[in-house]
Amino acid sequence: MINAILLCSLVLLNLSILATIYRLIKGPSAPDRIQALDVLGIQLISGVAIFSVLLRNTAFFEVILLVGILSFIGTIAYARYIERGVVIERKQSD
Repeated sequence: MINAILLCSLVLLNLSILATIYRLIKGPSAPDRIQALDVLGIQLISGVAIFSVLLRNTAFFEVILLVGILSFIGTIAYARYIERGVVIERKQSD
């Protein structure tokens, strides 16, 4: 019974990932794309977690942590680029 629920949740999660990818590509504005990128990272973490429970394996916890960190850094870098035009600000020496 639990396997059927986990498989159903993976199918629904895949549908929501497709909708998020559509919003990431088609988004009407840059902030919408940044938000879709963040949501996509959360959905990937959720998918790996459900898959880990389905396999009854704890080996994917490092993958979840890595995807979470990379998603956070990517979202912050993209938002900073949209806001300021550069990701890393460098000071000009006289």
